[in-house]
Formats: sequence, structure tokens, C-alpha cells
Amino acid sequence: MKLQYLQLALTISLIGMYSIGLAEEKPNIVIILTDDQGYADVSYNPYSPPEVSTPNIDALANSSVVCTQGYTSGHVCSTTRAGLMTGRYQQRFGIYTAGEGGSGVPLDEVFIPQRLKPAGYVSGAIGKWHLGLTEEYHAMNRGFDQFYGFMGRGAHPYFDHTDMNHPIYRGLKPIKEEGYLTTRITEEAVGFINRHKDEPFFLYVAYNAVHAPPEAPQEDIKKVTGDETRDTLMAMIKHLDMGVGEIVNSLKKNKIFDNTLLIFLTDNGGSGAMKANNAPLRGFKQMDYEGGIHVPFIVSWPNELPGGNKCDVPMWSTDLFATALDAAGLPMPKDKPLDGKSILPALKGKTDQLHNELYWSSAGANGKWAIRSGNWKLVAQKNRIELFDLGKDLSETTDLAAKHPKLVSELKAKYNAWLDEMAEPVSKQEKRWSPSAAAPAKKMSKEEKKAARLKKRMGKQKSQLPDSAK
Repeated sequence: MKLQYLQLALTISLIGMYSIGLAEEKPNIVIILTDDQGYADVSYNPYSPPEVSTPNIDALANSSVVCTQGYTSGHVCSTTRAGLMTGRYQQRFGIYTAGEGGSGVPLDEVFIPQRLKPAGYVSGAIGKWHLGLTEEYHAMNRGFDQFYGFMGRGAHPYFDHTDMNHPIYRGLKPIKEEGYLTTRITEEAVGFINRHKDEPFFLYVAYNAVHAPPEAPQEDIKKVTGDETRDTLMAMIKHLDMGVGEIVNSLKKNKIFDNTLLIFLTDNGGSGAMKANNAPLRGFKQMDYEGGIHVPFIVSWPNELPGGNKCDVPMWSTDLFATALDAAGLPMPKDKPLDGKSILPALKGKTDQLHNELYWSSAGANGKWAIRSGNWKLVAQKNRIELFDLGKDLSETTDLAAKHPKLVSELKAKYNAWLDEMAEPVSKQEKRWSPSAAAPAKKMSKEEKKAARLKKRMGKQKSQLPDSAK
């Protein structure tokens, strides 16, 4: 009898230990970031035109939470990426424009994988980086364990990878590469998942699709719209959608999909130059109208989030840092406080508000800024200020500024108070627009940056010499 009690106690203890192990199992975290994809260039959007077909993205949306009020913190590529990777307003460290973000995020800012590493996460970045061109800004010097992709802006060729001034990298080394870049990014993402299926991982898949140039395998370009660029865009979207499907399937084949927090979104609104469709939203990339910042945004985590739902709470790309830490059971940093918040409470229906306001600013050279507070949104460019009620007018067709001057003043005051807290632009442009606002300083080339750093080091060394040696 005593032996039976001991065996029962041991069994209960083992069950308890197993349950604790399950509870403590860290989720994998995957962020798929597409480039310049139109709001209606996903076919789960009821406004999508008939030529759009994204069956794999649609399947993901149908089994996940679709965030109908998902935004990005920038209306261009690198600004959004800077806010996403740090969980902070990119303006806090002086990044307001694509050129400023592409020149590199300050090295004292902390990226997502640096916070996840102490919890045992292995991290991979695949695709477009666009957060600095020189080695100190490389993904593997910002916490990632593996990198495959390119460091420059989105306009990277999809077929021709022979320009070794702007190469494809594996790790820190430039490599000679062949193949359609969207396909190669997918293959690298699947390879990473297969290699690390038995340990918690963070995978950042940053497709440069569907950014210009319009390039796709010729056999996939069909004459479906009468517009050559739009037809090519559809072929590019086909390969992007196939890639999303392969990533999801690899998670399922490895039996880790249910415990993977997978977030799919686009880095900014669809591009007018690429004939993107942002219906029913107004505007395109490089604008603070909804069409420039309101994007496809899907969140999947079957173990925690029931699929087939929608979340109407406004949220944005800057929230993904805090969301990753929350999912991993990690505390929020106190040394670099986050501006983003975990979106998990909103996705679980526990809150209907994450932010009092959302702010956008690309500083003084072009004078573009916006603020959303509740359903009210103020959009400004230089002297023009417009007010919209997004609850009634998502397409921003009716300017209500003249009817609500007090509200306009209140929102302007909130925006100006926020901007006062932000850093000066790294390009030395003015923070606010005025008729005499200076344009951003000319972006330096890689060689010019190296020369400037060398000159600075030489100056420091000379200043430390005794006067007799100078």
C-alpha cells in the first residue's frame, strides 16, 4: 500500500512538472513585414478588385484576428522599421524620414532580439533591412543571430544580384546570389524554421515585395488590368502570397504553428507609382492620409487567440516590441521605456483602447504630420490642416476643420506637446515646418560616412596628444 502511495505521488508530481513545463514553454514569434502592399491588394478585403488573389494570406486572416485599425508609425519604409524594432517613437531618436532611418538607428537604441535573447530566443532577420548601411548597423550587430538579405532601401532588383556595392548578405559577408528574391527570402525563412523548430525563436521576415521595381517571372505576368505595372504587381503579389503560405505550412509541418505568435503587416500604405490599390482609403505611401499609414494587419496565435475574429482597436507597428515581450513573459524595459504597448489585451477583448493618441511626423522639410485621437484625425501639410471623423468617414472625404475650430486647436496643441518631447532630426532639418524650414542635409554615401568617422577618430587622437606633438 505504501509503495502504491509513493507511485501515485510520483505520478502526480510528474504530471505537475509536465504541466509547469507546458505553461513555461515560450512561444515562437514571427513577424512578416511586406513592403508597399496596398490595403485592398489582399483579397480578404471586401474592397479588393477582381484581379487580386491572395489565397494564403486570406486563409491566415480567416484563422486569425484581423486588426481593422492597424497602422504603421511611418508613411515610408525605414521610419516604420525603426519604430518597430525599438518599440519607441522613431522621432525620439531623430528619425523622421526614409533617408534618416536608412542612415542607421542610433547604436544606443535596443532592438527586439536583444531583449529576447536572455529568455533563450534565437533570432533571424531575413530580407530587407533598411536601418543602416555600414557594419555597425548590421542586423547581427543589433541582436540577430542570423541574417540573409540586403541592407539598403526597398528598390533592390529581384533578379539581378550582381551589384556588389549593394549586395545580398549571408551573415556579415556579401555573397553571390541567384534566383527571384521573393522566392529566396521565403526559402531562407523556411530553412530557419526547420533548423530552430526545437527552440524558441524570433523570426523577422521583411519581404521587399511589392516595392518597386516592378519585376516578376515573365510566365506569371498576365494581362488582367490593361496596365503593365499593375499586371506585374499582381504577379509579385502572387509570389508574396505563396511565400506566406510556405512559412505557415512549415510551422504547421513542424507542429509549432499553434504556439507561434505570427504577425503579418505592411510597412506603409501601397505605392501610387506601383499602381497599388488602397481602397477604401484615401492616398498612398508618403502621405499621412489613411492610405499611407493604415495597412493590412493580421495576428495569429492559436494557443491564445481564437481565430476568425476582428479587432477594431487602433494599434500600430510600434506595439510589436511590447507584444513580443508580453508573449514571451518578459518584463517591459525601464532603461529604454517603450511607447508601444502589448496588443494582446485588445486582441483578447480585455480592453477597447491601447493609446490615447497616435502621432505621425516627417518633420519640417515637407511639413507633413498627423494625430489620431479617438475617431478624430487631424492631417497637416505645411499650411493646410484638415480634420476627419474616421468613425463616419474612413475615406477622409469631408474636411470638418472649419466646423470644429476648438477641436483643431486642441489636437494641434497635443501634437505640439508631443513633438516638443521628440529629438531634433538627425539630418539637421527643422522639426516643424515654416516657409524657411531647412531641407534635410544631403545623405552621405557609405564611403563618405567612413571618411567622416575616420576624420573624427583622427581628430580625437590628435586632441589627446601633448601640445609639443601637435
